[in-house]
Formats: sequence, C-alpha cells, structure tokens
Amino acid sequence: MMPTVRLCSLFAVSAVLGGWGYYSLVSAAPVRLSARAPDPSTTTYSEAGYDVTPLPRDEVDKLASKLDEETFRITQKAGTELAFCGNLLDNKTEGVYACVVCGLPLFSSEHKFTSGTGWPSFFQPVDDAHLSMKADNSIPLMPRVEISCARCDAHMGHLFDDGPAPSNARHCVNSASLEFFEKGQELPERSRPVETEIAYFAGGCFWGVEYQLERGPGVLDVVSGFMQGHVKDPSYEQSITGDTGHAETVKVVFDPKRVSYQRLVEAFFVLHDPTQLNRQGPDVGAEYRSGIWFVGEEQEKVARGYVDKLRAEGSYKRDIVTQIEPAKKFFSAEDYHQDFIVRTGRACHAKNPW
Repeated sequence: MMPTVRLCSLFAVSAVLGGWGYYSLVSAAPVRLSARAPDPSTTTYSEAGYDVTPLPRDEVDKLASKLDEETFRITQKAGTELAFCGNLLDNKTEGVYACVVCGLPLFSSEHKFTSGTGWPSFFQPVDDAHLSMKADNSIPLMPRVEISCARCDAHMGHLFDDGPAPSNARHCVNSASLEFFEKGQELPERSRPVETEIAYFAGGCFWGVEYQLERGPGVLDVVSGFMQGHVKDPSYEQSITGDTGHAETVKVVFDPKRVSYQRLVEAFFVLHDPTQLNRQGPDVGAEYRSGIWFVGEEQEKVARGYVDKLRAEGSYKRDIVTQIEPAKKFFSAEDYHQDFIVRTGRACHAKNPW
C-alpha cells in the first residue's frame, strides 16, 4: 500500500503536467486582468455588497503574521500546495469559501466542480470584484493569469479557460488559501456584506445629483429614477410632462458606518438650491422640485431637524421649499440616464458637497 506522503509527492508531478503545464499551454492567452489599481484611500464596494477596499500593507502584514508557515508561503509568496493534497479538494458541503487572510468571500460551493487537476476548482467567483488578476510569466513559455484576493492581495492560484460552460473558466485555487464556512454557519464580521441603508433625494435634474452623491465616502451606489407620483413605472418622457406627479429622484445606498444619513442630508443641501420652487436652474416644472423622501422616523427627524437649523441660522435669503415626505415606491429611470455624466463626459454644474 502506497504511503500517503508518497502518494502526495507522486501527485505533485501534476503541478507541472496538469495545473502548470498542459492547462497553461491551452490557456496561453490571458483570460481577464484586473483593471483596478489598489487604492486604500478610496472605499470600494462590490455589487454583492462587500467592502473590497485594498487593505494597507501594514494591516496585511499583521494578518499574515498569524498564518502557519505553509499558508504564509502560499498566500504571501505565491506558493503552490501539492496536488491532490489540499483539505478542500473533495469538499462537497454547501457553503462559502473565503480568503484565509482577510475573510473576504471569494467562491461558493454551487460554483465548485471536479476538474481532475488536483486543486479546488470553481467556474466563477462570488463577485468578479472580489478577485484581482494579473499576468504571471514566472514560468518561461507558460504564461498564466494569477488570482489574488482583491482586498488583501493574498495569492489564491491561477485562472484558466478550460472550465465548464457557461463561463468556460477554471479558477484553480489552493486549499490553504481558503477558509470554508458551511451553509448556516455564522460568518465572522469580516466575511459579511456591508449592512446598508437607503436614502432618497430630489434636487432637480438627477444627473448632477447622482454624480455628486456617488462620490461620497461610504456611498455604495446611486440610482436615478422617479418617486412620489401616481403613475406606475413612468418613463422619462412621461415624467417630464409633469402629469405623473413624480420628481426626478436618486436612490442612495450607503454604509452607515462610513457616512451618516445626517452627512448625506448636509451634502444634498450643498449641491442644489433648496429655495427654488418647482425648478432647479434652467430645469422648470414640479418634476424638478426639491425633496427628501424619508424612510423611517429617524430619517424624518434628521431631515426636519436640519432644515430647522438652516432656517434658524438664516443660511438662505429665501425660505427653504424642500418637501419632506414619507418615501413612496421608487422607479428606476432608463439605462441611458444611469451614470450619465460619467459616461458622456458632460460638465456637472451641481456643487461638490464633499
């Protein structure tokens, strides 16, 4: 009977013939590379709702210092574990595979498949933004694409294009780079999505309001749309007639641990003129009215309290006409309105409130 150590050593040959050699040759062209340069000063969120802001080097070093020698070698020195010897290779339990260093969820059991290469394989990640990709030319004549954690830059493995449909991708990952959490198991805070809140603001044309608010720290997403009217799912053409009762509004998804609702309200009053009735600059009509559509008693308290403060301080020569009402159903505007200023390069006349 062949000893286990000898078996793993024998299978290690596949690191050259399988994961590194043959599959590298059929996947010579880079599959996709990360376009995001690490910038710890800018908070970044994935569509899945996770904070993927690159960690500062000193914080990564602190986390890495707690790893065992083998895990440190693989995640910090781009090492590779012996083929067919990883503890997660044959794991078929439902759950989530997170980065062993920083805890960011990277893969799900529903995307895991048996590749026969000797390492855990996944045909897609939890979210593309959770991984960073870069060309790896460390082996002559065998160009590969290295997979790393987007948050802490820990080495995961490599990406190849010989996976199953529909992605045809094979994320070949070291077991040692991953921490597995079984379905139903409570995740540590570092492995949970950001707990978000929603705010709604109307301040004239939603293009400028969206552009300025989405630049705020702690703001995850801003969507342009329509609210407070009586027509279900209105089009832009319908809304600008003024007959639907809707106001051009932005839906703001934010992380309350990084930016408070109070700060968003303050920013809103900076970027528009709250004393203009049913208009904002050259845009005239009730659809361009100033409004805060609150969600819950706390938001109402903050909004009304801030307006009272502005009035008491005499911040404006004319009275504030901003409407403060309970939020009704939000309807997203057409795709061509989303991120309009960024996509078209048009000038934004709204003031930068940050």
